[in-house]
Amino acid sequence: MLDLLNTIPRDLILPPASLFLMIAAGLLMWRRWPRAGRIVAGTGLAVLAFLSSTAGAWCFVRPLEKMTAPLYAPERAGAQAIVVLAAGRLRFAPEYGGRDIPDYIALARLRYGAHLQRRTGLPILVSGGNGASGIDPGIRDRAYTKADAMAAALREDFGVPVKWIEPLSRDTAENASYSAALLRPAGVKRILLVTDAMHMPRARTVFERAGLEVVSAPTMFFGNRPPGWSDWVPNAEALRRSWYAVYEWLGIGWYRVRAAAPPA
Repeated sequence: MLDLLNTIPRDLILPPASLFLMIAAGLLMWRRWPRAGRIVAGTGLAVLAFLSSTAGAWCFVRPLEKMTAPLYAPERAGAQAIVVLAAGRLRFAPEYGGRDIPDYIALARLRYGAHLQRRTGLPILVSGGNGASGIDPGIRDRAYTKADAMAAALREDFGVPVKWIEPLSRDTAENASYSAALLRPAGVKRILLVTDAMHMPRARTVFERAGLEVVSAPTMFFGNRPPGWSDWVPNAEALRRSWYAVYEWLGIGWYRVRAAAPPA
């Protein structure tokens, strides 16, 4: 229920829900203020169509991804550990005996984390909480979290060991603070940070504020290819990328406001 209450306001602010609300408001205005109603509803529809195209999404995705760059020589980065951040999860997967499993975004991060571990031999920390879900008889003293599902995937599916599991964080800022607290006793100061390219600018900022030296190790670049004519056709994946990019831009702005605010 808490997850639902936290999700509803966010989803109402982000597209497409916010644009549907805008279109609905325009239609309600139409009878009393026809011209204003047409402008509001038409603007909402036009923006929705734009964000539903790969070309429209590219306008938001590309600037985010330009803030980071692929890591070509992880062996020479001087890092002491690899930190892989959680994304979403599929709850109670029946084919895995009712356990939670990482969603496809988290799985892409895990695949790249496993790739880096094989190249560098560095220990891995997985970070992500968000409460109880799924089943695992090996986890008895606390909830089975996103980090537990990630660790299971790395060990069972990729054959990669996991040294640290951070199961408490609810957002990227807590990923950073709780991960730093786990790594500090081991003397780890410099990390390879694994997340997707759109998330990396915000993630790197908070991990550096937590006192860690960060080597960005982004994956899942979507904005490398300039859009063509066919990319103006609306599709579901483009709308998902737009949603994610707008979410990250808002997150970057919010973290900057929090950083600038005087301590209470």
